[in-house]
Amino acid sequence: MFCKKDNLNEFILGFFILILLVMIFIPISMMPEQKNILTIIATDEDNPGVGTTNIKFSQNDIVIGNALSHENGEDTININENGVYQISYQLYGQNENLVTFKFNAVLLVNNNPLENTFNEGPILRQNTENRMTLSGTVILKLNAGDNLKLQAVTIEDINFPRARMDIEKIA
Repeated sequence: MFCKKDNLNEFILGFFILILLVMIFIPISMMPEQKNILTIIATDEDNPGVGTTNIKFSQNDIVIGNALSHENGEDTININENGVYQISYQLYGQNENLVTFKFNAVLLVNNNPLENTFNEGPILRQNTENRMTLSGTVILKLNAGDNLKLQAVTIEDINFPRARMDIEKIA
C-alpha cells in the first residue's frame, strides 16, 4: 500500500545522496590541473663550436610534472604527453671579430625545422660589438614521442655561450 511516510523517507534519502555527490564531485572538478614546466639553461661550456648548431643545455633549472623531460648536456627536449605547449627561448650569440654578424634561431620538432618559428636577427656591420640575444615565444601543439630542439642558424663564426628555454604545457 502507498504510504506518505515511505515516500518522504525516499525523498530525504535521495536528497541526501544528491548533496553528497555534489560535495564530492564539485571539488574534484575544480582541482587545478597538474603543472608541467621545464626550464633549461646553457652555459659557456655547453656549445663550444661555431656556426649552425643545435643548442645543448647543461642545467635543468625547473622541472615540474612529467609532460617534458631533458637530460643535462643534451640538445633534445622530450615531449611525453600530447598537448599545447608555450615555448620561450633566449639565445645569446657573440663573435670576437669585428666583421659582418648575423644569426637566426629556429625550433626543430623531430629534427625538422618549423618555418613558422624562424626568428631572423638583424645584420650587424663592422665597427660594432658583435653580440646580441634573440628571443622568441611560440605556442605549439605537440604529441607524446615528439622531440624539440633549439637551433642557431648562421654562416658566420659565431659562438653561443648562453641560452635558456622555458616550456609549459598549457592545455
